[in-house]
Amino acid sequence: MTYTERLLKDCTLCPRRCHANRLRGERGACGMTNEIRIARVALHSWEEPCISGEHGSGTVFFSGCTLRCCYCQNGSISVGGQGKDISTARLREIFDELISRGAHNIELVTPTHFLPWILPALEPKLPVPVVYNCGGYEKVDTLRQLEGKVDIYLPDLKYADGALAKALSGAEDYFPTACEAIREMFRQVGPPVYDENGLMKQGVILRHLVLPGYLNNTRQVLDWIAETFAPGDVVVSLMSQYTPPAGMTGRLARRVTAAEYRAAVTYMRNCGIEDGFVQER
Repeated sequence: MTYTERLLKDCTLCPRRCHANRLRGERGACGMTNEIRIARVALHSWEEPCISGEHGSGTVFFSGCTLRCCYCQNGSISVGGQGKDISTARLREIFDELISRGAHNIELVTPTHFLPWILPALEPKLPVPVVYNCGGYEKVDTLRQLEGKVDIYLPDLKYADGALAKALSGAEDYFPTACEAIREMFRQVGPPVYDENGLMKQGVILRHLVLPGYLNNTRQVLDWIAETFAPGDVVVSLMSQYTPPAGMTGRLARRVTAAEYRAAVTYMRNCGIEDGFVQER
């Protein structure tokens, strides 16, 4: 039995530890079975400037997700499983095709539940950085398989409030799990390194989406970042583009106000976090 077969027979790739036998077609907590599925491939120009650059990031969006965020903008992909099944060999061809089109890097979006297929596709090492774009809800043991293969980690840090994480993403243990994972990511790649054009070659970018009515959660997330990392160790991307899905009720039924976002930006700066990105509204 191969490594992939052993792993997928009793899947514990993510913190859900669902133990699904994906080899037999059982769906894991991610919603996926025993085939790698991708939903979109594109040169993406709307990531952080040090990722997208002039020509774009070579993004590969994977189907399925280990989180269940009620406000997800890609529900047809993350929950609905929309996409196309491919082989590891085809995945490597896609990487090469994106690079030939000018991609500054290869960005893997929500990839963890397909790691057994992705790892061999990353060998031999690509001539551009590999970006690991994830929700932050990761297992350290799983991340350790990526050491030396991923150059830039791009995780979310969504919540510091466990009750909020449970209510909105079904993951009460999100904060301690994500904090441990982010520390491991930083251990692997260290502080940011840029090339002569300002493109990131190595490092960690922490994304946080400000949610309407939950500014205290944002403050707690920023407090942890400031307390955990020295200035300049990580880059923080404070995002304002929350868009309420159809039918959403309660606080999440509206967008973030300009005043809320200004308050979040001010708090970030007061925490001493200067390295990062804020968005124009």
